[in-house]
Amino acid sequence: MRHAMRRLLAAAGLAFVAAARTQAALAGGMPALDHVFLIVMENRSYDDIIGNRNAPYINQFARTANLATNYFAVGHPSLTNYLEIVGGSNFGIHNDNYPDWHGAMPGKDRNEPIAGEGTDLPTIAVMAPFGVALPAARYRGTQIGDQLVAHGQRWKTYQQSVPESGAVDGVDYSDGVFTNKDAEALAIPGGLRRLYAAKHDPFIYFASVQGGHVAADSLASVSGFGGMNGLYADLADGQVPALSFIVPDQCHDMHGMDNAGRQCEDNADLVRAGDATVRRLVESIHASPVWKRGRNAIVLVWDENSSGVEPNRVVMVVDTSYGAHGLRSHRPYSHFSLLKSMEQAFGLQCLNHACDAGVNSMTDLFAETGNQHDH
Repeated sequence: MRHAMRRLLAAAGLAFVAAARTQAALAGGMPALDHVFLIVMENRSYDDIIGNRNAPYINQFARTANLATNYFAVGHPSLTNYLEIVGGSNFGIHNDNYPDWHGAMPGKDRNEPIAGEGTDLPTIAVMAPFGVALPAARYRGTQIGDQLVAHGQRWKTYQQSVPESGAVDGVDYSDGVFTNKDAEALAIPGGLRRLYAAKHDPFIYFASVQGGHVAADSLASVSGFGGMNGLYADLADGQVPALSFIVPDQCHDMHGMDNAGRQCEDNADLVRAGDATVRRLVESIHASPVWKRGRNAIVLVWDENSSGVEPNRVVMVVDTSYGAHGLRSHRPYSHFSLLKSMEQAFGLQCLNHACDAGVNSMTDLFAETGNQHDH
């Protein structure tokens, strides 16, 4: 009898949490979501991708899902944008430097662990169409993963070419086997290929994740694409977290590098490789049993444009398992809008610049109904 009562109470508790999340999301006009699969690509403007014959799958995906035609990255370089996607601030960082792990290497051109409160840096790049650069503002050193764990949910970042064992304390880059911590890497002709790069893994810059005091909010939540705890294994058995932050490596995210062969250097080849990678990711998510349960969304976005010249307009596509498809939204959005939308969908409070006046939730792109029309 006691066991049955406990099960009933547990079920009631879960129902209460789900209802609270639904109400919180609806209060902001966003539908509540069970899972978000966020795929982040690199260094291509809107015009680099839309209409590019080397990206046929992405263009088809943009037509059949929902496309934001007026979506802007916040600034430059890459790391700044990644931090703004997960935390709503640049946290005083305007570089791609490696993390200062546990604050043990101050003054070594590394970024100290993000924690507490502080003042971020003004955004150098003007965010068209908003018209003005963001001034410095106070921030909380918190990211959406911290929020999810505090509310009994999970996050995970899947980083292609991170070692199969997952992220290791102090790893700045990896070719999928060797890392900067391996002596053997020093003997690799041409140097170690930095396929996995810390600058594309924003969570590891936070003191909460580096410290690992809570298992669900630690380096244990960083995995690769392959292996027993990797993305494709998790998708196959349906054991995915609320937020899956998915980042292909630098030969498959359209970024490129100069010591990994022609396919990773040639512009057209990079776009083709990125297109094939997006196709595999989207089709694997669609095939996962989790996609068929509940309310889920795939978000495909680029971190910044290719030139560093404004306007910093990039592609952002939303595909849901439940609602509107074929919509093209012309409303002005940014990375802060994406963070705010995910937070509302998970029943969380906004963080930092996601709370700013004029930062809109992307309610039309995540809408319950509405097909084949422009907003």
